[in-house]
Amino acid sequence: MIQSMTGFGSASIETDKIGISVEIKTLNSKFTDTYCRLPRAFSNREIEIRNLLQKELERGKIEFTLNVVPKDEEAAGTTINRPLVKAYFKDLMQTAKELGFDASPTEVLRMASLMPNAYNNANVSSEETEEEWKLILSVVNNAILHCKEFRAQEGQITKVKFAEYIDVIDGLLTLVIEQDPKRLPQIRERIEKSMADFINNENFDKNRFEQELIYYLEKFDISEEKVRLKNHLTYFKNELEVLSNGKKLNFIAQEIGREINTIGSKANDSVIQRLVVQMKDELEKIKEQTMNIL
Repeated sequence: MIQSMTGFGSASIETDKIGISVEIKTLNSKFTDTYCRLPRAFSNREIEIRNLLQKELERGKIEFTLNVVPKDEEAAGTTINRPLVKAYFKDLMQTAKELGFDASPTEVLRMASLMPNAYNNANVSSEETEEEWKLILSVVNNAILHCKEFRAQEGQITKVKFAEYIDVIDGLLTLVIEQDPKRLPQIRERIEKSMADFINNENFDKNRFEQELIYYLEKFDISEEKVRLKNHLTYFKNELEVLSNGKKLNFIAQEIGREINTIGSKANDSVIQRLVVQMKDELEKIKEQTMNIL
């Protein structure tokens, strides 16, 4: 089953002491590019989070957001950083005013409370911190699971699209195969007409002419390209049924493109050239989609 690099996963949990929410967004990227937004109290855990995300999500641009809101001030050992929250609140209200709309003070206060360093985490025992972290990790793993499910769903949608594009190319190849036998006699006729004056020359070497004619006809032969293209199309569809990756699918797509280009350059036939253009159009759609496959 193929997986998309586009994904989203969220999870949350609330206890009597704390509220935890996690959001993970992923987009396509050639490499792993991770951005983490964590409360200051857990900034020392960022490397652990990054390693976990890279291990589970493998590749792509990953945006991770963790929000931790204490509910019980005494139990959590957390106090509100009132001067900073007030500054956030005033700035957000002023920003809303400058943008020309009335903001809800309750909503603005909620946003201000979620801003960095809105809470002072003092006098928290290591045991309490460790317990909180275990709870946070469970939420993170749950969000990762949802993100993977999202990726799998997107992968299935892309798989259907891939199959449609390949079927279109396969259908166009069938038309090329049907047109091919009509092409060579026309090429032979054009060559013979262009050589008519030369043939009538008294120094004309008939054997040499036949050898040259065979050479050019072989140069225009696309039999091998048709077979290889058919095999590549079948190979691509087979890879869709296994746990393939975007790099491999992109490589197969390049091989498909190579055969299509060769058919186009050797065909010397307007009908086949039009079919080749249509095949290239479908192939570009495939290449674009492979860039988003994990």
